[in-house]
Amino acid sequence: MGVLKRFEQRLEGLVNGTFAKVFKSEVQPVEIAGALQRECDNNATIWNRERTVVPNDFIVELSPPDFERLSPYSGQLGDELASMVRDYAKQQRYTFMGPIKVHLEKAEDLDTGLYRVRSRTLAASTSQSQAQRGPGPSAPASGGYGYPPRPASAPPTPSAPPSYAPGPAGAAGPLPGTETRRWIEINGNRHQISGPTLVLGRSTEADVRIDDPGVSRRHCEIRAGNPSSIQDLGSTNGIVVDGQHTSRATLRDGSRIVVGSTTIIYRQAEG
Repeated sequence: MGVLKRFEQRLEGLVNGTFAKVFKSEVQPVEIAGALQRECDNNATIWNRERTVVPNDFIVELSPPDFERLSPYSGQLGDELASMVRDYAKQQRYTFMGPIKVHLEKAEDLDTGLYRVRSRTLAASTSQSQAQRGPGPSAPASGGYGYPPRPASAPPTPSAPPSYAPGPAGAAGPLPGTETRRWIEINGNRHQISGPTLVLGRSTEADVRIDDPGVSRRHCEIRAGNPSSIQDLGSTNGIVVDGQHTSRATLRDGSRIVVGSTTIIYRQAEG
């Protein structure tokens, strides 16, 4: 069973259905969980063949309405999200410099259903060795989203951070000999991804035609890989992936893609 599926099942069983109300909100907790996985992949820093360090301190910015819905459960939800990140890191053989924490914050500039994830690598405590020391939570903001810089001893993030570590100790893809099946679901219809790319659009020349006036003739392209990704092809209205407007994003099993007024679910499975 996948990490995201286990996370979703744990939420459903918490506090006699306390989270039933949460799951009616525009932003779904499982979408946030998927975004945290991608944040780890996109900020993975390879120290050596046996150690790939990923962020351990996350802030999830929500629109005011979504924050109001989720904030009463922020403690339990943050714990479950942190547990999910820990499970995912174990699966990918990532390591952390300190304990995993996930916080929810309100962002006035976000519309309902949209969110933004920020992260940093934070050392466990100042009592650890100098190689693991870093600024505490109150460190002054610097660059990016106003988030504190990485600890001085942490290696710099590459200009194009790897989504997985090379070699057997850090491989994030499927095990050798296994085959990954990929497909998308649109309005209950399944479309297999059998080639390296799949173009979605309103044109009859697209690999998958979407009859939606908000969709461009060649709107976007899914690129199969480990991990798979989606790329906007210069569309008029852009793409939204797991609640975030973007031009390119990494895809995970269950990723939700919105083009025009059409929702697409990306799926993948081993074997």
